Amino acid sequence: MNDATLIRKSLFRKKTRAILLVLSIMTAFLIFAVLGAFSRSLNSGVDTAAADRLVTLNAINFTLTMPYAYWGRVAQVDGVQAVTHASWFGGYYQEPRNFIQAFAADIESYLQVYAELEPVEGELETLFARRDCAAVGADLMNQYGWTQGQRIPLNSNIWRKEDGSQVWDLELCVVFDAQDQDVPTNYILLNYDYYNEALAFNRDQIGWIILTTGDPSINDRVAREIDALFANSPAETETSTEAAFGQAFLEQLGNIGLILTLVIGAAFATILMIVGTTMVMAINERTKEVAVMKTLGFAPPRIFIHVLSESVLLSLVGGLIGLGLAALLLAGVGAMLAGQLPGLRMTGEIAGQAIALMVAFGLVTGLMPAINAMRINIVDGLGKE
Repeated sequence: MNDATLIRKSLFRKKTRAILLVLSIMTAFLIFAVLGAFSRSLNSGVDTAAADRLVTLNAINFTLTMPYAYWGRVAQVDGVQAVTHASWFGGYYQEPRNFIQAFAADIESYLQVYAELEPVEGELETLFARRDCAAVGADLMNQYGWTQGQRIPLNSNIWRKEDGSQVWDLELCVVFDAQDQDVPTNYILLNYDYYNEALAFNRDQIGWIILTTGDPSINDRVAREIDALFANSPAETETSTEAAFGQAFLEQLGNIGLILTLVIGAAFATILMIVGTTMVMAINERTKEVAVMKTLGFAPPRIFIHVLSESVLLSLVGGLIGLGLAALLLAGVGAMLAGQLPGLRMTGEIAGQAIALMVAFGLVTGLMPAINAMRINIVDGLGKE
């Protein structure tokens, strides 16, 4: 019998206890992987932000609008390469529970600023020429099973048309996607002119301006010059990087990172104590067995490695099962929530972090039992009942 076989048989000598420990560890890593994927999806807009892309908002609050004329003035600032604007539409499809991220935008300039978005279906000429045409992200398209060229009613729970209706009738002329799976494509862009001319109130206003500088080193200067343009005006502005804008938007939802860290930390601390205590008890029960092994010639370092290996193996078995279940769960849920949480999936980064944690977890929980086993005296061990 070689060492690997001996370690495996020692670990599962009491199957019920081993299975319960595996289930505990499996649960911890299932939580870790799923919450990690949710966190990554929520932060995808921040992580994929371009370094040379800036966002200009109303300085009071991002929910307040700015005059449409600001767009043209920002375009004149030295260092601005491309500029567009967007406004929050607050849309839903058919029923309010079918929430949709929708923005009224100048679509042609929007696709220039967000060059990573690529039209994959439909003709851009048609999209730019017709006011009732919309561009739809591939994730949102798949979520609702729409087809290119289909007409849909897009309702707004914020904006009302002059005729009293809150429904904008749109044709899905172009579908856009991105090569990078982390770039969100879970929203719809409707033509700003089509949206603006029908509004019952707040016409000729825009939500925010997005621009590129082509060189991150001039971002600060460009931002200062833009904000100086509108200083002391009724709608002063605040310009920041796209990443800072995305982070500020996320913070409106609360400190997601802290919440996830606390949940994962609590789960790991609890399971660490359970597994560590159980391992110590298991080694105490095997005092005579360890003494016999030493009598047969097993050196203390070899005993130490055996016990530590058992702990790491236990952690890997439970952790990998949890990781596998998380991957299956995310594959199913990710497809259903692609419209709200793009990129919700198991990634190599999450798997790598989890495996590193499994090894660390096994080493931490097995260290003290391994030291105790190494120190067992043969005479005392053989005499123990």
